[in-house]
Amino acid sequence: MNGALAMRIDDADVTPERSPILVPGRTCWRTERADRIAVMMDGEAYFSAAKSAILNAKRSVFLAGWQFDARTRLEPSNGRPGVPDTIGEVLNHAVAANPALDVRLLIWDVPLFIAAAHNWFPHRAKYGWLDERILFRVDGNLPGSACHHQKILVVDDRIAFCGGMDFAPNRWDSREHIDQDPRRRVPSGKICPPRHDVMMLMEGDAAIALGELVRDRWHRAGGEKMADAVPAIGESPWPIEATPMLADAEIGISRTQPEWYGGGEVRENEALHETAIAAAQDLIVLENQYFASGLMADALVKRLKEPNGPEIVLICSGNSPGTMDALTMDSPRDMLVSRLRDADVHGRFSALAPRTSSGRNVIVHSKIAIIDDRLLRIGSTNINNRSMGYDTECDVAIEAADGPDGEKAREAIARFRADLIGHYLRRTPDEVIEACRDRTLAEAVALLDDGPSRRLSPVDPGKPSLLHTLAARLHLFDPMAHSDAWKPWRRATARIERDL
Repeated sequence: MNGALAMRIDDADVTPERSPILVPGRTCWRTERADRIAVMMDGEAYFSAAKSAILNAKRSVFLAGWQFDARTRLEPSNGRPGVPDTIGEVLNHAVAANPALDVRLLIWDVPLFIAAAHNWFPHRAKYGWLDERILFRVDGNLPGSACHHQKILVVDDRIAFCGGMDFAPNRWDSREHIDQDPRRRVPSGKICPPRHDVMMLMEGDAAIALGELVRDRWHRAGGEKMADAVPAIGESPWPIEATPMLADAEIGISRTQPEWYGGGEVRENEALHETAIAAAQDLIVLENQYFASGLMADALVKRLKEPNGPEIVLICSGNSPGTMDALTMDSPRDMLVSRLRDADVHGRFSALAPRTSSGRNVIVHSKIAIIDDRLLRIGSTNINNRSMGYDTECDVAIEAADGPDGEKAREAIARFRADLIGHYLRRTPDEVIEACRDRTLAEAVALLDDGPSRRLSPVDPGKPSLLHTLAARLHLFDPMAHSDAWKPWRRATARIERDL
């Protein structure tokens, strides 16, 4: 945290109150209280916590996801005696121990070419992998080529996880992101590349709201209308592994929903990004799987041109792991990063890609936005066109109040940001906070990243080929809405023309 930001926080009680970023009906669906909040950094933390929560469940386990593979190991580091370890076996174990447990899985009806690449999961999950008492449904009630991309796990309507992670074998990794970690071995025998992701865990009314969202999706996907969410009584299923970062805070829940999806279009996630970027005073940190939205690039360029605008730090994969993603997502990303660097006349923009100790690419799959010490947002929304208006998405956010009432939230947000940066650099949050006192975040990263090779290295856009230029111009496979889903020429806007 730089000196200017520290001064602003110290004087927050005399600073005029700012307009809120989280506004129900505009930048979020609703706001609800959470009794306690924790953040799970990477698969090792989330999978272990999810396993405990499922085993602690008394009444219900509801999962909504993009992908689901019953063979996903939850604790490859060290299992629990007498308890199975794959997600399918854990769910089966839970319903065997408690036959009254209501377990429902709602997973995207993945197109066959994607299912084939994942050994025909999720479709195979219901054929011999899951107990017949577990209700499994694939959701295809979407426009053609749109996907159900929300990642939500609700247990007993008491706690809920929301973020970027699905239960798939290649999603597990430790926060150390070790080069060749045998714990990342998938059923085929291959050791998957290191991968980074984040989930937020909430207890209280925010979890009830996410339970309502999953119920609504279940019904829209052809399932029966379920009873209203009522928290189970008794001991909370909160996992012992999860250390709360904050208590008694307001959570904003933001959605994306295409017009096709049984009702009107919802673009709360897009509005939240635009509003948050405009509201930033000192620092914007965006960590995301993709950066391909010209609209978001416009908003950032506007801030970079301001003489006293915020520092902007983008963290993303050096390159996407798949050929299709490399063509359709990396191409516009590279051109937008080049555009932001050209607009950075005041030296406030950095685009960084995490690497292992040997320089290997770390896949960034998380979707995080941190605005000053004011807003922390975690969810499923990528910074591309389809996540803003064509796929279904869900993000959750904490907004710290001005003045003394928001002090604990500001401290929690600042510490999470330091932990996020520090985990790449093998540094503690305190080391990152100290390095930031009289420096920008980019300067602090350069100071702390002092190993033989950069752990957070600058993104290198390179020179695009003719094919990559065309993919970026047309935003291939990245529609803005149902109206342009099969008309990519509509996406060749003046915004992208400027990028080229």
